[in-house]
This record gives sequence, structure tokens and C-alpha cells, in this order.
Amino acid sequence: MMSSNKPAAPRAQSLAKSILGGGADLGLFEGGPTGRGVYATLRDQIVKLDLPPGTPLLRSELAETHGVSLTPLRDALQQLAKEGLVKIYPQSRTLVTPIDMSAIREAQFMRIALETEVVRRLAKEIAPEALARLRSIVALQGSVSDQPSDVPTFQELDEVFHQTLFVAAGHVQSQRIMRSHAGHLERLRRLHLDDIDEAGRILNNKDVIEGHSRILDGIEAGDAPAAMDALRQHLQRTVDRMTDKRAAFPEYFTQEKP
Repeated sequence: MMSSNKPAAPRAQSLAKSILGGGADLGLFEGGPTGRGVYATLRDQIVKLDLPPGTPLLRSELAETHGVSLTPLRDALQQLAKEGLVKIYPQSRTLVTPIDMSAIREAQFMRIALETEVVRRLAKEIAPEALARLRSIVALQGSVSDQPSDVPTFQELDEVFHQTLFVAAGHVQSQRIMRSHAGHLERLRRLHLDDIDEAGRILNNKDVIEGHSRILDGIEAGDAPAAMDALRQHLQRTVDRMTDKRAAFPEYFTQEKP
């Protein structure tokens, strides 16, 4: 059974590159190409919680690890600081920030507003090849959903699905701007998708796939209200679990005042 699903991860990576032009670079970085690469790598590590909240980032070590000078590294860290993902202190001390509850609420408000408008427009008109590509992403998610070794692939496909909605609607820049404000929400979503059973499978994978399918069903039927409602319900699941996640990982979150 495992062997039949081995090609899924490469297919997912290839699909992501063909749709998005490659990875975590959001197109908002203002420095040079060297700093852009460092920024993309560090941001990816932070939102995937490979660098969890509170992790110290030593500039000398980062420069050596990435093989860059301090100037592009500084540019990368400054962009991450603008997005609220790191806090820069004097004497080259930088920490990955806690997940901020108020930032999550703001990002969720922006995301629902933008993405519901995207699916409304797609329900009015969507290119057949765009719909086919979205369906193929959901099918790929189904093929890896029960494979413990493919949990990262499932998570990547979840990101690719939502990004592809914006691509299909012709609003790539809106999606990039939205994501530049969504680092805290992305980390919460990662915690949500990290819920796994004893066998290492994602617990809510069926809900995720069903949510994506309902969105596409509404779009394909030309039923904008149904597509928009399906999207709202799908996006709200993550924030509805915020209290549970904060209780399970208190060290990851900011402490709100009573």
C-alpha cells in the first residue's frame, strides 16, 4: 500500500512549483536575490514550526548555515520582523515570536473577506483547466491522506489548494499580500493539521478533503452562495480550535490580558 503512494510527494512538489512558480517566496521581499532565498527558507521553517516560537536566531550561525554575508541576512530578518514572525533585539539577538492571538483574528478576517470573494468570482466563471487542476490537488490529498510518511505532503497540498484559488481568479498579488499578514494564522493552521492518530495519520484529513470538495462543488455548479458558505465553514474550523491549541501548547502563544 505504501508503494502505491510513493510518487505522491514528488507530484505534489511539482504541482506546487507549476502553479506558484516555486515555494515560499511571496514576492514582497525588497532585498536582493540572496536575501530573498534566506527569507523564503526561514519563513517556511517558522510557519511550519520547524523553528518554534522562542527559538533564538543567531546571525553568525545563520550566515554560516546559509552561506551568506550579514547584509542579505539582515534584509531577510527585517522582512520577517515586518511580518511579526521574529523580534530583533540589539547585539544581534533575534527570537522567533510567539503566535499572536490578535494577529490571527485580523488575518482570519482578511482571509475570509478576500477568499470568499475569490470563490464567488470563480463560481461565475472558471477556466476548465483551472477547475481540473483544483480537483487534481484534492485527489492527491486523498491519495496521501492515510499515509503517515506523507503528512508533510498533505499539509503542502492544503496550502497549494488555497493558493490555486487565487491563481485561478487572477488575484495572485492579493494572495501574496494576504499571506504577508498571515504568518501567525499559518502557524495555527499547521498545529491544526499536525493532529495525528497513533498510526501517525492526520486526524482531520477527511474534514479537510470534504471541505475542499464542497468548495469546488459549489464553484462547478455556479452556485456562489454554496461555494462561499463552504469556504467560510472550512476556514473557521482552524480558528474554532484555537482555544484547544493554546491549552495544548501554551508556550507557543502570547498571553492575553484578562
